[in-house]
Amino acid sequence: MFNIKIFDKNKTFKPKKGFSKGTKRHDLHRHAKATLGSGNLRLAVALPEREDLNEWLAVNTVDFFNQINLLYGSITEFCTPKTCEVMSAGPKYEYLWADGESVKKPIKVSAPEYVEYLMTWVQNILDDETIFPSRVDVQFPKNFQTIVKNIFKRLFRVYGHIYYSHFPKIVSLGEEAHLNTCFKHFYFFIVEFNLVDKKEMLPLQDLIDNLTKTNN
Repeated sequence: MFNIKIFDKNKTFKPKKGFSKGTKRHDLHRHAKATLGSGNLRLAVALPEREDLNEWLAVNTVDFFNQINLLYGSITEFCTPKTCEVMSAGPKYEYLWADGESVKKPIKVSAPEYVEYLMTWVQNILDDETIFPSRVDVQFPKNFQTIVKNIFKRLFRVYGHIYYSHFPKIVSLGEEAHLNTCFKHFYFFIVEFNLVDKKEMLPLQDLIDNLTKTNN
């Protein structure tokens, strides 16, 4: 008997995060989805007029976390400790895990272990009311943007691994256009707000050059 693998775009690696209806963040989330639907990704990432930058960063951090959750969740059965012994985005780019708290000294782990550590780490930050306050009367911490940059730097690595190690599988499942659109949206956002250093994006530079030849 053959065990047929079914691609499921709704399979989430970690529980999805949401926004309470009636809140400012929920309104910004809806705005982001509406502008994304226009097809112009550069317009979709731009800070809406008269809106707070940190609020916009917070909403999109959650949205991109959910999006990458879905993307990685769809290929978890193909990303195993045996197939992906190290977390890498090519022979020149291997990533060790450390969060500065429970794991202070960088450790070498398999790709699925790295992503598990990473997603749990992000999830804990998103749940921390002192960093991502759900109430508008509570201010963001002074180092909020630094924290957000660290999140996006590491989320970028998940894209790097998916493209380097699992793109043939994505293509065979007919999902390359969806993956490319998600990554393009992610890329325009991190560039718009200078969230990831260029050297961190080198593993996917050729892909970035190809995907950004057009204005959208």
